[in-house]
Amino acid sequence: MEMKHRMEEDDLYQRFAKQREAEDQRLQTVIGEEWEAELAIITSRFERDLAMKKRNREEAKVLTVRHNREKEELEKNMTLKRDQTKQGLTRKMLEHERAATAALVERHSKEMMKLIQEKRLEALDPSEADARLYPAQPPPPLPPPQAKTDIYLSPDEFAEVDQLAIQVAQEDQKTFTDLVRLLVGQCSSDVEKARTIFRWITVKNLNSMSFDDTAHGDTPMALLRGIKYGTESYHVLFKRLCSYAGLHCVVIKGYSKSAGYQPGVRFEDNRFRNSWNAVYVAGAWRFVQCNWGARHLVNAKEKTHKRKKDNNLRYEYDDHYFLTDPKEFIYEFYPLQSEWQLLKTTISLRDFEELPFVRSLFFRYGLYFPDDDTKAVMYTDSTGAATIRLGMPPDLQSSLIFHYNLKLYDSDKDTYDGTSLKRFVMQSVVGDMVAFRVHAPCSGALLLDIFANAVTPREYLTGEPMKFKSVCKFKIVCEDLQTVMVPLPDCASGEWGPVKATRLFGLEPVTHIDALVFAGREVDIKFRMTRPLTDFMATLHRNGYEEKRLNKFVSHRVEDDIVTFSLTFPEEGQFGMDIYTREVGASNAANPHLSSPPEKHLLTHCCKYLINSSKRN
Repeated sequence: MEMKHRMEEDDLYQRFAKQREAEDQRLQTVIGEEWEAELAIITSRFERDLAMKKRNREEAKVLTVRHNREKEELEKNMTLKRDQTKQGLTRKMLEHERAATAALVERHSKEMMKLIQEKRLEALDPSEADARLYPAQPPPPLPPPQAKTDIYLSPDEFAEVDQLAIQVAQEDQKTFTDLVRLLVGQCSSDVEKARTIFRWITVKNLNSMSFDDTAHGDTPMALLRGIKYGTESYHVLFKRLCSYAGLHCVVIKGYSKSAGYQPGVRFEDNRFRNSWNAVYVAGAWRFVQCNWGARHLVNAKEKTHKRKKDNNLRYEYDDHYFLTDPKEFIYEFYPLQSEWQLLKTTISLRDFEELPFVRSLFFRYGLYFPDDDTKAVMYTDSTGAATIRLGMPPDLQSSLIFHYNLKLYDSDKDTYDGTSLKRFVMQSVVGDMVAFRVHAPCSGALLLDIFANAVTPREYLTGEPMKFKSVCKFKIVCEDLQTVMVPLPDCASGEWGPVKATRLFGLEPVTHIDALVFAGREVDIKFRMTRPLTDFMATLHRNGYEEKRLNKFVSHRVEDDIVTFSLTFPEEGQFGMDIYTREVGASNAANPHLSSPPEKHLLTHCCKYLINSSKRN
C-alpha cells in the first residue's frame, strides 16, 4: 500500500513541479513584455529629445548619460517587481500545495488505518476483540478523563523509548514502513508509539536536513521531500506516521500565541494562524505540538573544549507539548472548531485573547494565578498601580528565583526620564506567592516580562551567571495618571524582603518579615543564622543621594547567632537597604575529612528592604 501511495504522491509532486515551471515562465513573459514596453517609451523619448534641435556634443552626452541612468533604474525596478511578484506567487502556490498534500495524506492515512485495523482483527481471538481492540473509527472529540500526570509523571519513564527514537534518527530509512517498524516495533502501548514518533520528529531537526536533489523515489530525500519543499508540515508528517503505527490522529487548525505575539493583540487576521495535532491514546484525544516541542542537538561543553567522543552530546526538547492537558494548551492555542478545545466548558476567541500570555516553562514549574481577575491586559488603579501574583508549588518554593523586565509596550525603550523602568516594579515573596507590583511612571502602556529559573542555593552562591527564561508577559495599561510616581531606591535587582536570605543562606528574620519596613528615625533589623556566615555588609540607598554619603548611617554587629543591622536616617523619606554576606567552610562541612582551609564563597547579595522613615512611625 505504501508503494501505491508513493506513486500517487509522485504524481502530485510532478504536478507541483509543472505548475511552478509554467507559472515561472508566465511571469518571465509578462515581466519581459512590460520591461520591453517601458524601455521602448524611454528610448523613444531619448531619440525625440536628441532630434528636437541640433545638439552640441555636450548636450548629447548629457542626454545619453540620463538615458543610460533611466535604463539602469528601469532594470532595477523591473527586477525588484519580478522578485516581489514571484515571492507572492510562490507563497500562494505553496498554500495550495500544502492543502493538496494534506488532503492526500488524509486519504492515505484513512486507507492505512483501515488496512491495519483489518490485520489487527485477523490477529485477534474473536472472543477478545471487544476488550483489546483499538477503536476502528476515530472517536468524537471529548475532554480526556485523565490528566497527563495520570499517564506519566516524568519524561524519564520514556528513557528507553526516547533513546530508541534518537538512535533511529541517526540513520535514514527508505520507506515509512521501515521507519515506523523501527520506531514502534518494541512499544507496549499506544502512548509509547505516539511518544517515539514525537521524539523522532523533535530530534530529527528536519528543517536543516540536506538532501540530494537528484535522489530517486525510494531514497530518504523522497521520503521527507514534503518537509524539504515546505509542502508538508511537522503536523502532517506526525499524522502520517501515526497512521502507519495504527493511531488515530488529526491536524487541528487555529490561532496560536506564537513568535511576534504580545499580550493584548487581537486575532483579527492570519498572522498567528497555526496547526497542531491531537492523537488518540490512553483512551482519549490528547494534544501534540511537534514544532514547538522540537529542540535540537546541544553540546553542553563545546565552549570549553571539544570531545572526540559523542557521549557529551544531548538532545533537548520541550516535553510540555507532548500530550498537553487541554486546560494548559488553551493558554497558547485556540482551534477554529470549538469541540477541539477538549474542554468541558469551551471559551470564546475573546476569552482566549484575555488569557494571560504564558510560556511552557510556566506549567513546567507548576506556577498558577491565584487571582481570578489576572488577564493578559491589566489596568492600573487610581494610584497608577497594578499587581500580578504567581503561585508556586510547595516543592519549588525554595529553588524558584524570579526576575522581570519592564519596558514601553510599543518600543524596546526600558527607561523613563533617564530612570530604569525596573525601579517602578516591586517584586516580593510571601509564602507560596511571588508578587510584582507595577507603578506606572506615566500614562500609556507598559510590557512586563516575568522570568524564572529553578536553582539550588549552592548553584546560586557560585556567582556563575544564571539563565532566566520567560514564564509570562502582561500588558500594563495606565489610562490616566493623577499622581507623580517616584522610582524605588536604586538597590540590587530582584526580589524585596527577607525570603531570599532564608532560602539561600538560612538567615531567618527575627524582627522584620515583610519587604516593607515602617520606621522612625532609626531602626534595628535582626536575623538569626542557622549556618555559619561571615563578612556581612549593608548599603543604604535614597533617591538623590550618593551611596557614599549614606555609608555612615548603617552598621552591623554579630552576637552569637544573631546579626543586627542598625540604621539611622539623615531625614524622613524612603530608603532601600541591600544586605550582602557569604558562607564559610561549606565544602569542608560536606567533606569533614578534608584538612584544607575553609573555602570562602563570593560575597553575594542576600536580601533588601524598602524602608519608610517618618517621625510618626
